[in-house]
Amino acid sequence: MRFRLGLTGSIGMGKSTTAAMFVDRGCVLWDADAAVHRLYTAGGAAVGPIQALFPAAISDASVDRAALRQIISETPNAITQIEAIVHPLVQADRAAFVADMPEAIGVFDIPLLFESGADREMDAVACVTVAPDIQRKRVLARSTMSAEQFNLILARQMPVADKIARSDYVIETETLEAARQQVQSVLRDIERQLSNA
Repeated sequence: MRFRLGLTGSIGMGKSTTAAMFVDRGCVLWDADAAVHRLYTAGGAAVGPIQALFPAAISDASVDRAALRQIISETPNAITQIEAIVHPLVQADRAAFVADMPEAIGVFDIPLLFESGADREMDAVACVTVAPDIQRKRVLARSTMSAEQFNLILARQMPVADKIARSDYVIETETLEAARQQVQSVLRDIERQLSNA
């Protein structure tokens, strides 16, 4: 039997690290950011349509994410136009993964899970969270993100309290060990559900 677990949370909450913990426990993983990366590299399905709209976003036949972030911060409606291209392509990538998914628990790492409506495709949702000060510290420790860009991303995401309210599970990621224990607890509950199905 297959089980689809949506994994979400705001930027800097520890979602990728938590996803890796699920993989370590035998789950298969589909990663929305990795799907976007495939779409943005040379030959990717998003390159042509984005180039038609924003030629300055293309470098070496690929989408330059830094240039794209700059365009989004300076151009009204740019994000809406880009999402109209990328979201259907990401959805198709996810559908192909599901079609080939083995009998297992599949974890779907999707930052905009609720915002994109992908939660409707899931059997359950886990939200990764951490205190706002730790989140900010983690994000700004990355050399690729300015405080302004971080605030822009936060403004576009559903508040984490709303994500938590809509989720079946909540995983606190203040420490790796605490997160690991909670991942094990989530999997035990899912396995119990599957054995009772």
